[in-house]
Amino acid sequence: MKVLETELPGVLLLEPRAFEDARGVFMEVFHAGRYAEVGIRAAFVQDNLSRSVKGTLRGLHFQEPHGQGKLVQVLSGTVYDVVVDIRRGSPAFGRWLGLELSAENRRQLWIPPGFAHGFCVLSERADFFYKCTDVYVPTADRGLLWNDPDLAIPWPVTSPLLSPKDAAAPRLKDAPVLPLYER
Repeated sequence: MKVLETELPGVLLLEPRAFEDARGVFMEVFHAGRYAEVGIRAAFVQDNLSRSVKGTLRGLHFQEPHGQGKLVQVLSGTVYDVVVDIRRGSPAFGRWLGLELSAENRRQLWIPPGFAHGFCVLSERADFFYKCTDVYVPTADRGLLWNDPDLAIPWPVTSPLLSPKDAAAPRLKDAPVLPLYER
Protein backbone atom coordinates (compact mmCIF):
# COMPACT_ATOMS: atom_id res chain seq x y z
CA MET A 1 0.00 0.00 0.00
CA LYS A 2 1.26 3.43 -0.91
CA VAL A 3 0.68 6.16 1.71
CA LEU A 4 0.77 9.85 0.80
CA GLU A 5 0.72 12.56 3.45
CA THR A 6 -1.44 15.56 2.65
CA GLU A 7 -1.10 19.21 3.60
CA LEU A 8 -3.60 18.62 6.41
CA PRO A 9 -1.88 17.03 9.44
CA GLY A 10 -3.11 13.50 10.02
CA VAL A 11 -5.12 13.23 6.79
CA LEU A 12 -3.64 10.47 4.63
CA LEU A 13 -4.23 9.46 1.02
CA LEU A 14 -3.90 5.69 0.61
CA GLU A 15 -3.41 3.64 -2.53
CA PRO A 16 -4.03 -0.03 -1.69
CA ARG A 17 -2.37 -2.64 -3.89
CA ALA A 18 -4.70 -4.08 -6.49
CA PHE A 19 -4.21 -7.31 -8.41
CA GLU A 20 -5.78 -7.15 -11.84
CA ASP A 21 -6.10 -9.87 -14.47
CA ALA A 22 -8.56 -11.04 -17.11
CA ARG A 23 -11.08 -12.01 -14.41
CA GLY A 24 -11.16 -8.57 -12.81
CA VAL A 25 -9.58 -7.00 -9.72
CA PHE A 26 -8.79 -8.10 -6.18
CA MET A 27 -7.70 -5.72 -3.45
CA GLU A 28 -7.61 -5.71 0.30
CA VAL A 29 -9.66 -2.69 1.39
CA PHE A 30 -8.75 -2.95 5.07
CA HIS A 31 -6.33 -4.94 7.21
CA ALA A 32 -5.98 -3.72 10.81
CA GLY A 33 -2.30 -4.68 11.11
CA ARG A 34 -1.21 -3.06 7.84
CA TYR A 35 -3.15 0.11 8.52
CA ALA A 36 -1.72 0.31 12.05
CA GLU A 37 1.78 0.14 10.52
CA VAL A 38 1.07 3.38 8.64
CA GLY A 39 -0.39 5.13 11.69
CA ILE A 40 -4.10 4.30 11.43
CA ARG A 41 -4.69 2.47 14.70
CA ALA A 42 -8.41 3.14 14.75
CA ALA A 43 -11.03 0.72 15.96
CA PHE A 44 -13.82 0.93 13.41
CA VAL A 45 -17.32 0.43 14.81
CA GLN A 46 -19.66 1.36 11.95
CA ASP A 47 -19.58 1.02 8.15
CA ASN A 48 -21.73 3.23 5.91
CA LEU A 49 -22.63 3.23 2.24
CA SER A 50 -24.31 6.04 0.35
CA ARG A 51 -25.45 5.91 -3.25
CA SER A 52 -25.91 9.29 -4.86
CA VAL A 53 -26.69 10.70 -8.29
CA LYS A 54 -24.66 13.22 -10.29
CA GLY A 55 -24.63 16.70 -8.77
CA THR A 56 -25.41 15.52 -5.24
CA LEU A 57 -23.34 17.23 -2.57
CA ARG A 58 -23.24 15.66 0.89
CA GLY A 59 -21.55 17.69 3.60
CA LEU A 60 -19.73 19.24 5.16
CA HIS A 61 -20.42 16.87 8.09
CA PHE A 62 -18.86 16.13 11.47
CA GLN A 63 -19.85 15.01 14.94
CA GLU A 64 -19.08 16.87 18.16
CA PRO A 65 -18.89 15.34 20.65
CA HIS A 66 -18.36 11.75 19.47
CA GLY A 67 -15.95 12.78 16.72
CA GLN A 68 -15.62 10.19 13.98
CA GLY A 69 -12.47 9.16 12.18
CA LYS A 70 -13.38 7.98 8.68
CA LEU A 71 -11.70 5.78 6.11
CA VAL A 72 -13.51 6.65 2.87
CA GLN A 73 -13.51 5.06 -0.57
CA VAL A 74 -15.59 5.20 -3.75
CA LEU A 75 -16.79 1.75 -4.90
CA SER A 76 -18.41 2.91 -8.14
CA GLY A 77 -18.30 6.26 -9.91
CA THR A 78 -16.31 9.40 -9.12
CA VAL A 79 -16.56 12.11 -6.46
CA TYR A 80 -14.80 15.32 -5.53
CA ASP A 81 -13.99 14.77 -1.87
CA VAL A 82 -13.32 17.61 0.61
CA VAL A 83 -11.90 17.64 4.13
CA VAL A 84 -11.73 20.79 6.33
CA ASP A 85 -9.69 21.17 9.53
CA ILE A 86 -12.20 22.52 12.08
CA ARG A 87 -10.22 21.90 15.28
CA ARG A 88 -10.19 25.11 17.34
CA GLY A 89 -6.55 26.05 17.99
CA SER A 90 -5.14 23.94 15.13
CA PRO A 91 -2.38 25.58 13.07
CA ALA A 92 -4.34 24.36 10.01
CA PHE A 93 -7.76 25.60 11.23
CA GLY A 94 -10.03 26.44 8.29
CA ARG A 95 -7.70 24.91 5.69
CA TRP A 96 -9.21 22.34 3.36
CA LEU A 97 -8.14 19.62 0.96
CA GLY A 98 -10.06 18.62 -2.16
CA LEU A 99 -9.29 15.63 -4.37
CA GLU A 100 -10.91 13.15 -6.69
CA LEU A 101 -11.75 9.66 -5.45
CA SER A 102 -13.04 7.08 -7.89
CA ALA A 103 -13.59 3.40 -8.42
CA GLU A 104 -10.88 3.64 -11.09
CA ASN A 105 -8.13 5.21 -8.96
CA ARG A 106 -9.09 3.00 -5.96
CA ARG A 107 -7.78 5.59 -3.53
CA GLN A 108 -8.84 5.79 0.10
CA LEU A 109 -8.71 8.81 2.37
CA TRP A 110 -8.13 8.61 6.12
CA ILE A 111 -9.84 11.50 7.92
CA PRO A 112 -9.13 11.69 11.66
CA PRO A 113 -11.70 13.07 14.12
CA GLY A 114 -11.79 16.86 14.15
CA PHE A 115 -12.31 17.38 10.43
CA ALA A 116 -15.49 18.19 8.50
CA HIS A 117 -16.05 16.04 5.42
CA GLY A 118 -18.14 16.24 2.28
CA PHE A 119 -18.24 15.11 -1.31
CA CYS A 120 -19.86 15.96 -4.62
CA VAL A 121 -20.77 13.29 -7.19
CA LEU A 122 -19.18 13.83 -10.60
CA SER A 123 -20.31 10.62 -12.34
CA GLU A 124 -23.89 9.61 -13.19
CA ARG A 125 -23.99 7.72 -9.89
CA ALA A 126 -21.52 6.95 -7.11
CA ASP A 127 -21.36 4.41 -4.30
CA PHE A 128 -19.41 5.92 -1.40
CA PHE A 129 -18.24 3.61 1.39
CA TYR A 130 -16.76 4.63 4.72
CA LYS A 131 -15.66 3.05 7.95
CA CYS A 132 -16.19 5.11 11.14
CA THR A 133 -14.45 5.09 14.51
CA ASP A 134 -17.61 6.06 16.40
CA VAL A 135 -21.28 5.35 15.80
CA TYR A 136 -23.69 7.94 14.47
CA VAL A 137 -25.08 10.01 17.35
CA PRO A 138 -28.02 12.19 16.18
CA THR A 139 -27.55 14.77 18.97
CA ALA A 140 -23.88 15.22 17.96
CA ASP A 141 -24.59 15.53 14.22
CA ARG A 142 -23.16 18.82 12.92
CA GLY A 143 -22.45 20.47 9.61
CA LEU A 144 -20.92 23.47 7.88
CA LEU A 145 -22.26 25.37 4.90
CA TRP A 146 -20.91 23.73 1.74
CA ASN A 147 -20.28 27.09 0.02
CA ASP A 148 -18.98 29.08 3.00
CA PRO A 149 -17.24 32.07 1.35
CA ASP A 150 -14.54 32.06 4.04
CA LEU A 151 -13.53 28.54 2.99
CA ALA A 152 -13.87 29.29 -0.76
CA ILE A 153 -13.95 25.64 -1.80
CA PRO A 154 -14.12 25.43 -5.61
CA TRP A 155 -16.82 22.76 -5.81
CA PRO A 156 -17.31 21.44 -9.36
CA VAL A 157 -21.04 22.23 -9.20
CA THR A 158 -22.84 25.55 -8.67
CA SER A 159 -26.35 24.28 -7.90
CA PRO A 160 -25.92 20.94 -6.15
CA LEU A 161 -28.62 18.58 -4.94
CA LEU A 162 -28.59 19.18 -1.17
CA SER A 163 -30.47 17.91 1.84
CA PRO A 164 -32.43 20.60 3.74
CA LYS A 165 -29.98 20.12 6.65
CA ASP A 166 -26.93 20.78 4.43
CA ALA A 167 -28.57 23.79 2.76
CA ALA A 168 -29.19 25.39 6.18
CA ALA A 169 -25.82 24.58 7.80
CA PRO A 170 -23.88 27.45 9.41
CA ARG A 171 -20.66 28.98 8.17
CA LEU A 172 -17.49 27.93 9.99
CA LYS A 173 -17.26 31.28 11.81
CA ASP A 174 -20.84 30.81 13.10
CA ALA A 175 -20.59 27.12 14.07
CA PRO A 176 -21.85 26.83 17.65
CA VAL A 177 -19.77 23.71 18.46
CA LEU A 178 -16.34 22.75 17.13
CA PRO A 179 -13.81 20.17 18.32
CA LEU A 180 -10.64 21.25 20.15
CA TYR A 181 -7.18 20.72 18.72
CA GLU A 182 -5.19 18.24 20.78
CA ARG A 183 -1.47 17.93 20.12
